[in-house]
Amino acid sequence: MLKTLIIVGGCLHLATLLGSAQVPNEMKFKEELPKLNRLLQHWIWTAGGYIVLNIVAFALASLLLADELVSGTVLARSICGYIAVFWGIRLWIQLFVFDAEEYLRNWFLRLGFHGLTLVFAYHTIVYGYAALRV
Repeated sequence: MLKTLIIVGGCLHLATLLGSAQVPNEMKFKEELPKLNRLLQHWIWTAGGYIVLNIVAFALASLLLADELVSGTVLARSICGYIAVFWGIRLWIQLFVFDAEEYLRNWFLRLGFHGLTLVFAYHTIVYGYAALRV
């Protein structure tokens, strides 16, 4: 059962990337980023790139190495723990820091935002469980 939940998590990671591909357009990066100095512009793109690479790694590990991730080894539990903490922090930010209201201009964007919140909770719970189970 846990293996299936991890594989679903891998698919959800890929779906998250599809949603995140909309961020530059929805947040008007072409108009807003040039208002920042060059270092901040580069930092935003670099940080975003690292986040995308982490999510790709989470997806690939979940889809290709699910048996290993549920094996209970120290390495598997550590990786699952990292994924759970990554998404737990992102969930906390989603719930208590981000004020996305002005960007949720229609039902589709609202659905996506709240759907992502559920996905972040899913990852936190599933990978957290995989990390903590003995």
